[in-house]
Order: sequence, then structure tokens, then C-alpha cells
Amino acid sequence: MWLSAFFVLFGSIITFIAALGVLRLPDFFMRMHAATKAGVVGPSLLLVGAGLYEPSWGISIKIALAILFLLMTTPIAAHLLGKAGFVGGVSLWEGTARNDLDDVLPSNVFIETDAPIPSEKPAANMAKPPTTLPEQ
Repeated sequence: MWLSAFFVLFGSIITFIAALGVLRLPDFFMRMHAATKAGVVGPSLLLVGAGLYEPSWGISIKIALAILFLLMTTPIAAHLLGKAGFVGGVSLWEGTARNDLDDVLPSNVFIETDAPIPSEKPAANMAKPPTTLPEQ
């Protein structure tokens, strides 16, 4: 019982610190780091605490699979989000000392413009919808 409470309390504290990091850190990449690193550890500790409260083989297997899923998917999702943010032109914090991806990966590739692309023409039926239905 006490061990379960310890894991739940420790997982809650880590999750709370991650939430504070998401609120307080200065740029997208640092916020993403806080959310993803603690996004694995905090819920994993909460699951371990829940498993210790009602120990059984079925629950233990489910908790192990859930933790394995978190360990496998969260780093991949964080990597893809960070890469999309960098390529999409999310600016770094002004206090960032170095940018290791500057020479490797182009930034600001997806710049949005309001000007229409000249080669695009609207489809004939899409420009003006028919006002009446044809008779049969």
C-alpha cells in the first residue's frame, strides 16, 4: 500500500513538473522536451503505483505493455514533432547557444503566403454551384 502511494505520488510530482515546464519554458523545442521526457516517466510511475495497489498477473501484463508502448512511441513522436517544427520555421529561443541542424536540415521550408498560385485554376463545377436540380 505504501509503495503504491509512493509511486503514485512520485509520478504525479514528475507530471506536475512537466506541466510547469510546458508553461514556463521559452520556446517550442524546450516545451516539447519537457512534455515528452516526463510524459513517459510520470505516467509510467503512476501505472506502476496502480499495479502495486492491486497486484495480479493480468494487471501487471497490461501495465508492462502500456509502459512499453509509451517507451516506444513517445520518443518517435517527439522526434517527428521537433523535426516538423524546425523545418516549418519555428524560431529558436534567442538564448540558444548553437544550432546543430543549421547546416544539415533546411529551416523555413514551408512558408505560408496569401498570394494565390498562378497555375491553379478553379474547377469548372466548383466555381459556381448549380442553383436548380436538373429535371428527370
